Amino acid sequence: MSDTPVTALLAALANASATVVDLTQPLSERTPVIQLPPPFENTPQLTRRELSHYDDRGPMWAWSVLEIGEHTGTHFDAPIHWVSGRDGEDVASVPPSKLVGPAVVIDKSAEVANDPGYLLTVDDLLAWEAEHGRVPDGAWLLFRSGWESRAQDSETFLNAGPEGPVTPGPDAALALWLASERSIAGFGVETVGTDAGAAGGFEPPFPAHHFLLGAGVYGLTQLANLGELPPTGALLVVAPLKLVDGTGSPTRVLAIVPA
Repeated sequence: MSDTPVTALLAALANASATVVDLTQPLSERTPVIQLPPPFENTPQLTRRELSHYDDRGPMWAWSVLEIGEHTGTHFDAPIHWVSGRDGEDVASVPPSKLVGPAVVIDKSAEVANDPGYLLTVDDLLAWEAEHGRVPDGAWLLFRSGWESRAQDSETFLNAGPEGPVTPGPDAALALWLASERSIAGFGVETVGTDAGAAGGFEPPFPAHHFLLGAGVYGLTQLANLGELPPTGALLVVAPLKLVDGTGSPTRVLAIVPA
């Protein structure tokens, strides 16, 4: 077999010079989901109804029926999730080529440890680029905040305060800048949504959703293990369901990382 990029990748995986990192949070009935204030409708947590379990209902098989929101757990946001992207792609229409691409990681976990509502800024990204180079076209920009340590405790993960949730995310200027000044495929976070907890009070409200989905830039939320990725050099594989008319989908997210 002739040497190709694919055979080189397979060889790297076989000899452990590259590894696969799972960036997906476990999905269960305990997985936290976003909580919206009245009068807005909330997505339910995962529930399941058993159909059979090697018994009279099905002696040789086990299976269940799931009820799950499109935006539950580690999940993908399609452009039609937001009114600004309502004429854009549903999940099933996303080109497969956009679901595989370079991952770049900006790590502000130390800052978030001191300020849970930390806002990522254009200056943060420009400083990152000064050290690591311009964010490549078609890349997935992943914001490491350290929030994954809270992922299995709904109260600390959602972190609701007296004036609303306190979680990190991009400020409005950065969301607009990413949508207009860079050609990224998607933006990923460890929190329950791509916007900061305070973003309902920004102008416009929820700017990551407004600007990025409106520009056809996808979202990824509730990521895990970003600390195992280098700032550059990893390959991201995003695998949502091919859901017709889907505004989002629970998703398995993998990264191939040089060892």
